[in-house]
Amino acid sequence: MGKGGQNVATATAAQSFTWEQIQKHDKRSDKWVVIDNEVYDITEWSRKHPGGSKVISHYAGQDATEAFRAFHNDLGSVKKYLKAIHRGSVTESDKQEQIKADFDQLRHTARDMGLFTPSITFFITNLLHLIAMETAAYFIMSYFGTTWLPFMASVLLNAAVQAQAGWTQHDYGHLSVFNSSFLNHMAHFFTMNFTKGASRSWWNHLHYQHHAKPNVLNKDPDVRLDALFVLGEEMPKRVAAERKSIMPYNWQHRYFLIIGPPLLFPIYFQYMIFKHPFTRRQWGEIAVMCLFYLKLYALYSPMLGLGWTMLYYFMVRCVESHWFVWVSQSNHIPMEIDDDKARPWVPLQLHATCNVEKGIFNDWFTGHLNFQIEHHLFPTMPRHNLYKIAPLVKSLCQKHDVKYMVKTLHGAFGDILRSLKHSGEIWHAYYHAYNLS
Repeated sequence: MGKGGQNVATATAAQSFTWEQIQKHDKRSDKWVVIDNEVYDITEWSRKHPGGSKVISHYAGQDATEAFRAFHNDLGSVKKYLKAIHRGSVTESDKQEQIKADFDQLRHTARDMGLFTPSITFFITNLLHLIAMETAAYFIMSYFGTTWLPFMASVLLNAAVQAQAGWTQHDYGHLSVFNSSFLNHMAHFFTMNFTKGASRSWWNHLHYQHHAKPNVLNKDPDVRLDALFVLGEEMPKRVAAERKSIMPYNWQHRYFLIIGPPLLFPIYFQYMIFKHPFTRRQWGEIAVMCLFYLKLYALYSPMLGLGWTMLYYFMVRCVESHWFVWVSQSNHIPMEIDDDKARPWVPLQLHATCNVEKGIFNDWFTGHLNFQIEHHLFPTMPRHNLYKIAPLVKSLCQKHDVKYMVKTLHGAFGDILRSLKHSGEIWHAYYHAYNLS
């Protein structure tokens, strides 16, 4: 029996498939992916995937090679888990083989240049500046009292701590600080759960999907916003056709300023960071998150009292929310938002991302995510090296006629509102057209 089973497995592994056959395996109950021209059945295994089932399932019926390489530093140790789900190989070459080969060569060049090697000095300095700001935020009120001027100065400093800690946890979450994945995961857990009082697993669940399929409808959770906003060219038409929502999307570029940046963190995120680990019974995460709130209470309630401490916290989150929303959305909302077109990695990321000009303030304010293009192409690259690979990325884009967009910080922020206004106008036109028909 065992010998016969082995023969069956060998015969199965020797099978060859066309892309037409592979593309049919994109169902919830039947999912195949291709990695390095080898076919894998991830139907059951996706549930055990460390990055979450959705991030790998978004590539069902597609070539996941470039995404696989982008997300994993140690490819050898990861590939050993794939042997049991191997089904065969692809019989035909991919039509986009040239751009994939050129990007793979660029990745090797980046490694030869040492651009995946983190600077310990950079990350220690980054940590020290967080400690310095948090210490200053406490001692300003401790020394000068709790009148409005020191109160607001403390709020702004603590908001800066939270925003910058957000960029720092992002580094750990992408495994770009330590050579050891374990150390990155532990640092991510500490920074996200204790320093920020948020859920690491919740961030992983959403953010990895975003990187896998940025701005792809029904796959990127960051553009799943039709309850409040319509984005891009296609979403407004579909929402208008459904005629279910009562939101006045033609005004969304205005009400965005009221319910977007001010309330994302203090309301929605505050709810989700507890809902996600609670529903998955991740009690350890919740316990460490609670330590953040105990620390806040212990430090500030003796000076402010419980009510004012809660107001202080809400104001910190509100300022942080503005900071995060304007930075994060400037790189994505004005770009293409559409269905999955199974693009290769480079055009997939470039259609969904843009850069903001380099500068000392821009680098600090955005956590180096002003180089969003390079970060999306190389998510495990330490952020202090992103600008070094940018000229080579730009050359690659020119060779393959892929648009490489760089904006001013002010222009990028303005494009958020302009794109919301444009999408709202599309919805308004289609909504009236459907109502008149």
